[in-house]
Amino acid sequence: MLLSLSLWDELSKESAVSAWTSLPTSVETEDALDALLTTPPPDLVEMMARIDGDIIVLGIGGKMGLTLGVLARRAIEAAGVRKSVIGVSRFSDPMCRDTLEAQGVQTLPCDLLDRAAVDDLPRVKNVIHMVGRKFGTKGAEPLTWASNVSVPDNVGQHFRESRLVVFSTGCVYPLVPAVSGGCTEGVAPDPVGEYAQSCLGRERVFEHWSNTFATPLCLVRLNYAIDLRYGVLYDIGKRVFEGRPIDLGVSHFNAIWQGDANHWALRCLEHCASPANVLNVTGPETASVRFVAEAFAELFSAGVDFVGEGTDGRMYLSNAARAIAQFGYPSVPLITMIRWQAGWIQRGGRSLDKPTHFAVVDGEY
Repeated sequence: MLLSLSLWDELSKESAVSAWTSLPTSVETEDALDALLTTPPPDLVEMMARIDGDIIVLGIGGKMGLTLGVLARRAIEAAGVRKSVIGVSRFSDPMCRDTLEAQGVQTLPCDLLDRAAVDDLPRVKNVIHMVGRKFGTKGAEPLTWASNVSVPDNVGQHFRESRLVVFSTGCVYPLVPAVSGGCTEGVAPDPVGEYAQSCLGRERVFEHWSNTFATPLCLVRLNYAIDLRYGVLYDIGKRVFEGRPIDLGVSHFNAIWQGDANHWALRCLEHCASPANVLNVTGPETASVRFVAEAFAELFSAGVDFVGEGTDGRMYLSNAARAIAQFGYPSVPLITMIRWQAGWIQRGGRSLDKPTHFAVVDGEY
């Protein structure tokens, strides 16, 4: 039987951690959202005081990069240390570059497919690699492979004396049933489709150069960051709000607040190793699509219809127990994200118009 929101609230009160007690009841503006996403927790501030060297973020112009760069900058300032954060991107959106510069992040335009341009980048001690291509792969497979494999070849050789934290994806794992609890880091990759295959290629190229040069490396296999402007919760909530049916063909998913995902990724700078360390980064729940949709329906005072009921399919699911043991539970629980997302949708909050396609399991993106 599914828990109602009121019963969930009562249970949450009994088990809440102190970090949750200061969370707002709603997020009403983009400024408030960005402030939440870029406020550094104490352990990240402490790490910035310990770790040596500047930080360079490759692919900072993507969905998560801007908030990660500002989060790092604010953590450094809170630590009271002198350290630079450098953001690298093609910066096709000039506003992204202006925003970063205004927040104290230095920016360097660079096409990371250009080996000569990569060779001109400063050899910074700490590297966060966020470069990747997913959507638009079908029909443009060579560009996806170049972005996901050739770029790592350039980066892995150039930053051979750095620590590297590399964003990857849970899509490198095989599809599994919900009852599995998700793939642990010990499950052998079995990617479906060219996008996922190229992501495994990214990992293997970085691993090769890590093994060759003894470069400390951490591979971050991320499943579905939540930002309110995009994400699995936005996708489900918007369908419920608009009265469209919810497909249960993929019945469960993992998700994590983007602020927590970025926080953990930065903390991974102290967990790089050669051979590479691998960490699944996502929330602790194997979240039920039915439960989430019904929670949105309750918050919207609306009904919800389902299709594809009774299916027992396989899907992308990851087990983040290792990361949670290392960094603690995420600061924003699932039910809070659902409430924030519902309010955001009801108020007409801005969307990045970038669906996750979390229900795609045939590898075609």
